[in-house]
Amino acid sequence: MFMRLLPALLFLCTSWCAKAQTFTIDTKHPQQTIAHFGASDAWSMQTVGLWEEDTRRQVADWLFSMDNDANGQPRGIGLSLWRFNLGAGSAEQGDSSYINKGTRTECFLRFDGTYDWSRQEGQVRFLKMAKERGVPKILAFLNSPPVYFTENELATNTGRGESLNLRYECYDAFALFMAESVSGLEREHGIHIDYISPVNEPDGYWNWQGPKQEGTPALNWEIAEVARKTSEAFTQKGLTTQIMVNESSDLRCLLGVYKTSWERGNAIASFWSKDSTRTYLGDTPLVPRLMLAHSYWTNTPVDYMKKIRLDLRNRLKKYGVRFWQSEICIMQNDEEIGGGNGYDFSMTTALYVARIIHHDLCYANAESWSWWRACGGNYKDGLIRLYDHRHQARDSRLLWALGNYSRFVRPSAVRYDITSKEKEDPYSLMVSAYQNTDGTWVVVAINYSEAEKHVTLGVGRNAATATTWQPYRTSDAEGETLKPLAPCNGTTILAPRSITTFVSEK
Repeated sequence: MFMRLLPALLFLCTSWCAKAQTFTIDTKHPQQTIAHFGASDAWSMQTVGLWEEDTRRQVADWLFSMDNDANGQPRGIGLSLWRFNLGAGSAEQGDSSYINKGTRTECFLRFDGTYDWSRQEGQVRFLKMAKERGVPKILAFLNSPPVYFTENELATNTGRGESLNLRYECYDAFALFMAESVSGLEREHGIHIDYISPVNEPDGYWNWQGPKQEGTPALNWEIAEVARKTSEAFTQKGLTTQIMVNESSDLRCLLGVYKTSWERGNAIASFWSKDSTRTYLGDTPLVPRLMLAHSYWTNTPVDYMKKIRLDLRNRLKKYGVRFWQSEICIMQNDEEIGGGNGYDFSMTTALYVARIIHHDLCYANAESWSWWRACGGNYKDGLIRLYDHRHQARDSRLLWALGNYSRFVRPSAVRYDITSKEKEDPYSLMVSAYQNTDGTWVVVAINYSEAEKHVTLGVGRNAATATTWQPYRTSDAEGETLKPLAPCNGTTILAPRSITTFVSEK
């Protein structure tokens, strides 16, 4: 009987294998070293952090936990970077701040020059919960200097031009405030701040005019001056916190001038070319040769998303600068998924964002990747959907899609090129590979299409050598949020509209 069935079995096997697309990790071509994956506490944690303990713990576990349940399914996405919004004091101003109530922030600094370390209570609580769950790095970012130092005595740029909303005589005071805040968080709360970002989206063409949120534009020379003053203040206090520049609002601002003046564009050359004598930061202590920027507005059309990231990679290479993608959510130009309005729990947004992550990592060589808000409301800007009136939270496929990367690609992992006979298709298969410091390989496979995809994974020249992989899948199917599947030898089927992460045996 078996001999009579053998030809049919061989035919089926041959047909299946012929359809399978092979992806081989090119072990001779390491790319960037991955630092971390993250999200920010703005602006939700100032309220969620004061909710009931059960809800707080559930949100923290979803975001930070590296534990598994009894079935081996991850309880959380294991973020390795947490972005803390260091507030400017609009909350103390109340309605006179000209900022919406939900986006105001408290400031540790009082009007009389003393500090109140009980402020930003909810956010500090989540800082502690992040550290308790093993998050290794914390970044503090500011949308505005404290209101006591700004030109219009507000944390928004209302009524001003393109310059930094900071009185020139207060540059030293602003730097000292950041140094005191970093010192105080460690002394009073046991939280070490690894990085600080003094300005946020300084090159945004909208100029941060209220009444929406804290923010200020800034000219490149003003950013450089703030970085130098902060470096001096931190050095005098013996702080090791690294100072980051410049959280550009758009990748186009790194490469040229985009909807603003020349003094707020060409950020890479401005800060890292020695010819830019007034703005060069290459010799400033505590300022790494690194650019932070946001991937907003550059994700459509899809072919442009790839092109601009390749252009960015080439420009960064020219100046010997590394890159972190430090913030993104869905905007109105993301028309493929209906823009930002209305929360989406499904794989529609999850796959769209996974494609962005893939492009940022594989074409821009981003070393760090962060989503904007960890928690949000009825808009596509939160990994977790909040219901403020009920003090409840609900996870989403977007959360777990990020987890396909953050939970398994750990700090100091190295990305490697992938080779395949077929061209990558952003509407079908996208595959990337990483090696963790413990030697394990991680392959993230995005199947954007509506069809099953047959794939074979291999490592280096010995691709034919059997490797046992543990897959974890995220899809719209019930329970498939990093769900562990049966181990495989690398030849497998990717479900439609899914993201699957494969982790090799140690």
